[in-house]
Amino acid sequence: MHSRTTEMLDRLEKAAWFSRVGMKEGYSAAVVSSWPEAIECCRAPEWEDLQLECLNQFRELIAERSKERLNQWNGILAKVKKLTEPLVDRKISRVVRDNNLPKFFAIQVKWDILLLCMESEYADICPPSLFTRLAYWYIGGHFPCGWWGAYPDGKVVVY
Repeated sequence: MHSRTTEMLDRLEKAAWFSRVGMKEGYSAAVVSSWPEAIECCRAPEWEDLQLECLNQFRELIAERSKERLNQWNGILAKVKKLTEPLVDRKISRVVRDNNLPKFFAIQVKWDILLLCMESEYADICPPSLFTRLAYWYIGGHFPCGWWGAYPDGKVVVY
C-alpha cells in the first residue's frame, strides 16, 4: 500500500466523524438538516449514478495510462478493503446506533472510504476525483451524501 494511502487512513482514524453534522461550513457545500434527509439524499439515483460515473472515468483513465496498473486493481482493492472496512465499522458504530441508521448508510460510507483510498493508490497516474473530495467532509465531521448541480461544478451535499 502506498504511503499516501496509509497517511489518509491515519487522518481518517484521527478525525471525529459526524461531529459537525448539520452545521453550515461556508458556501462550499449544500447542507441538509437531518439524518433522514441525508439518507434520502445518499439513496438518490442521481448520487449513485454520479459516483459510478466517476469510478468508471477513473478506471478508464488508469487503463489509458497503465494497463499493468489496472490489472493490479483487484489485488489492491482487496488489501485496501481489509483496512477500510474495520475503520468504517469503528467510526460509524455509535452514530448508527444512536440514530437508528439503515444498513444502507454503512454500505455508502464503506464505498466512499474504499474508493477514496483507491484514488490515493493511483494518484501517481490519475488525479484524485470525487471520492478524495468527500474525504475532506468526513475528516471535517460531516456526512457527504449527494451532489447539487452539474459535476464537477456545483456543490457537495453534506449533513
